Amino acid sequence: MAAVSSSFHFCSSARRAPINSISLKLAQLASSFTQPLLRALQRGPARIDMAGVIKKTSGRLLDAFVDFAFHFEDQPWLPSQSNFMPVDEIEEAVIISNIEGEIPHDFPEGVYIRNGSNPLFGALQSGSSVLGLCSETWVEGEGMLHALSFSRATPAAVSVGSGGAWTLSYKNRFVESKTFQLERSRNHPAFLPLIEGDAPAVLASFLLNKLRFGKMAKDLSNTNVLEFSGKVFAVAENHMPLEIDLLSLETIGDWDLSGAWDRPFMAHPKKAPGGELVFVGADGKKPFLVLGVVSVDGKELKHKVDLKLERGIVCHDIGVTERYNIILDMPLTFDIVRLMKGGPLLKYEKESYARIGVMPRYGDSDSIKWFDVEPYCTLHLVNCYEDGDEVVVRGGRSRGSIIPGPDLGRNKCQWFSSGFKLKLAALPKYGGLMKLYLDEKDSTTMQQENDNGGSVKVERHPLGANEFCSGAAFVSKLGGVQEDDGWIISFVHNEHTNTSQVHIIDAKNFKDDPVAKIILPKRVPYGFHGAFIPMPNRL
Repeated sequence: MAAVSSSFHFCSSARRAPINSISLKLAQLASSFTQPLLRALQRGPARIDMAGVIKKTSGRLLDAFVDFAFHFEDQPWLPSQSNFMPVDEIEEAVIISNIEGEIPHDFPEGVYIRNGSNPLFGALQSGSSVLGLCSETWVEGEGMLHALSFSRATPAAVSVGSGGAWTLSYKNRFVESKTFQLERSRNHPAFLPLIEGDAPAVLASFLLNKLRFGKMAKDLSNTNVLEFSGKVFAVAENHMPLEIDLLSLETIGDWDLSGAWDRPFMAHPKKAPGGELVFVGADGKKPFLVLGVVSVDGKELKHKVDLKLERGIVCHDIGVTERYNIILDMPLTFDIVRLMKGGPLLKYEKESYARIGVMPRYGDSDSIKWFDVEPYCTLHLVNCYEDGDEVVVRGGRSRGSIIPGPDLGRNKCQWFSSGFKLKLAALPKYGGLMKLYLDEKDSTTMQQENDNGGSVKVERHPLGANEFCSGAAFVSKLGGVQEDDGWIISFVHNEHTNTSQVHIIDAKNFKDDPVAKIILPKRVPYGFHGAFIPMPNRL
């Protein structure tokens, strides 16, 4: 991470409010505290619920103090960020009639769904005060699901593929966590940002959010979509999974395994061979990382263990093999104690250590075999498998953080435009989709050397000029049993025309043009991860 400044950042000289404005705010602050007490006293002592009155009054007083001391500002959109700007929810699903090509006859019925950040109030927020600046980062913003449904229909359906008729419809919807509902009901930002900023302002945000709402930050289920045991969940690092109705996209509620899980989840839990779900939950205080294993039917937390890490980390992904869990302990850390001492809440400690842990499926902290590696930042693993007595872990790594620090100021255009200044192993610079074949040699396909002297075979699928994709997923062919029996599906946006599509690409003919391009009725902002979920009872 770029160096983080912990000095005070005073804003009073250029933005000092007039004296009469400050006096008015102070009067409003006092009124918010005294008026509820006066109304309660007027009802008579016998009718006063003093504990309730004090709680309600304290909440109003804290809200008034935040309104007085902090000023929310929309972060500016950079010129290159037009398709990161949020969109509104649509009321009803829209039937799609504009399709280039044909949907394959053996394509399964289901829903292609992708999650992503969609700031509720039009932009990411910054909060300024005499303590300095606190800001949301590019990975924040309320979760929004974008879903394209595929179902076979009557001969009068709008799209006819080679194997029959299809009805396609598009819908989007916010993931409605409790904190989302709270801020939407207030119709203005309520939670103070705290991931990035000057340490005094971030610490104040942390304490005020805890006092006002009982939690440090908003529940942002904006990162991934998980299907497990017949249910669908929106997931992210900072909150429990939220169950979603696949067809309506309505948020059903938290999935806490009947109270057995009481901490944040993660964005990339893994289905182990045999069908169990393996995941971890990270926190900024002890226990820093806890691992869980859920039964195949999704009803029981079969295993829960503190991995006894020595620091809080951001753990975006884990790996599984037939017998083992793979844990990444990397130097992107999340430390509340450091914040209270005047340091940043989130920090990339490039001079610290990194390691990869291998543990039995139901092991404890003592059973983990740790392997020290060069300090790095890894968000995603490609694959993990057992090879005799060895466990092979495949993934990309960078030697820097993907989150810029506050020393870069509010305008991070140059940093982002430089490609994060990261060196990604084994991935050439290329626009479009890539398919990697590890340690396979083929004279017809490009070879990219990796840091260990091996090779990675790269097959490319080019996109059009000014086109970019997000949330790609693999769709298995009905009855398919061979490697690459299926398609790659992805949201694609054209920056020149400002239109969005969904492309379906034959995985066995990856370099060819898509077999179908589905033109969407609405712009779909760039987002994070997606999945194709077959329709229930239609597998």
